[in-house]
Amino acid sequence: MTWLPLDTAAPSARLAIEHVTRFCYPAPVPASYNEARVLPNSDAHQHVVSARLDVEPLTWRKEYRDYWGTRVVSFETHTPHTELSVTASADVVALAAPEAPEIDWGELTAPRLVDRFAEDLTQTALSRPADELADLAAVVAGDLSPGEAARAVCQLVTGRLDYTTGSTGVHTAAVQAWTEGAGVCQDFAHLAIGALRCVGIPARYVSGYLHPKPGAAIGETVTGESHAWVEWWAGDWYGWDPTNDKPAGELHVAVGRGRDYGDVSPVKGVVAGGGDGSTLEVEVRVTRVR
Repeated sequence: MTWLPLDTAAPSARLAIEHVTRFCYPAPVPASYNEARVLPNSDAHQHVVSARLDVEPLTWRKEYRDYWGTRVVSFETHTPHTELSVTASADVVALAAPEAPEIDWGELTAPRLVDRFAEDLTQTALSRPADELADLAAVVAGDLSPGEAARAVCQLVTGRLDYTTGSTGVHTAAVQAWTEGAGVCQDFAHLAIGALRCVGIPARYVSGYLHPKPGAAIGETVTGESHAWVEWWAGDWYGWDPTNDKPAGELHVAVGRGRDYGDVSPVKGVVAGGGDGSTLEVEVRVTRVR
């Protein structure tokens, strides 16, 4: 991703985010190894004032950037435990959505760009769309420019899916969500990505947070959750939230990017022991500071 200085004159919001993940086990876990992708990066859309990750219990940790540029904290715990707590805190200034970039199809399909964005044009098991969606996307794109086509394709997905909590899981493929006509944010994102790739527009999955209450007062803390949207490339990367049918703007804070959800899972790892019946608790709190 190209990094540019943040345009502080543009409309923006300053958001404080706390994301708590707790793993609870019925029996002690003597050791576990995990990776957390929950800390945002500064880029052209957002400036990270501060960010930290607290893990309890903890033996050692290491931070690095993965292949896709996402911040990763890997950590290991050797102390026997029945609960593992991972708390991410961030203070971020996010900008309103910019004007959508534009490029013509001749340049977008040039061999140098097809090669450059090969990974963003290749379908995955999660993003591969149903034949019906692929055909509809081609019709909708029609004679539109790449940027206009990208928006139209995303809106096709938005119009098809009903947002239904619990209807799918993080490993649900786009084909299933399309067939059932229901899903959650990662399904909207996977379907949009698959459809965009079908018409030759590079697309990638974005994980992060969305302030769920645009009219919240300054200082008001609201319950949020992790969110997913897409970015397409039509001269530059542009964020679009197909779940809410709008650009990714000042209430969106990006954390990870990749081919699909599998590249940006917030916390994943392996444990030794712990017994059957472990539980996962997740809490996200968002406060608009400015």
